[in-house]
Amino acid sequence: MENIIITISKVEDVWGIQDVYYKSWLATYPNNKYGITVDDIEHRFRDRFTQETIDKRKQAILNPDPNFKIFIAKDNDKVVGVCRVELLPEKNQLRTIYLLPEYFGKGIGTKLWKQAQKVFDPNKDIYVEVVTYNKRAIEFYKKLGFVDTGKRLVDERFKMKSGAIFPEMEMVIRVGEK
Repeated sequence: MENIIITISKVEDVWGIQDVYYKSWLATYPNNKYGITVDDIEHRFRDRFTQETIDKRKQAILNPDPNFKIFIAKDNDKVVGVCRVELLPEKNQLRTIYLLPEYFGKGIGTKLWKQAQKVFDPNKDIYVEVVTYNKRAIEFYKKLGFVDTGKRLVDERFKMKSGAIFPEMEMVIRVGEK
């Protein structure tokens, strides 16, 4: 994957970023046991390419919150990965690392992670929340050094059309263990 570059997101990347989120969610989150369907994901992303949504995403890039950073992975001009981080007063928060499904397992998530580490406060722990049945992501985060804190979460923001909610777990890299 020598063509892959990691960079800060730009306005022209918004369509690609939306595509990465949508396709990654479709490939990862439908789950019979937890009642999350393809229809749930389709419904959640039904407005992903409306002018209002695109304009909102563009404004977030043009007028960035200094505590948020969005990095992207590009294969030539195509956005193939997204990483969002948030710098909070008490901790570093890795919000997302998403890839197009055809780019899973090619080292791109690790490249995004290395870029994210450059902006984190080295004196604060790094947290990530991951869906409990997303075994691929859990193993990826373990390889990076994250450990399960034992905390389980149910975030109403992730309530699906069907009423199902993603079960999440918290993972952490503690200061001094990086």
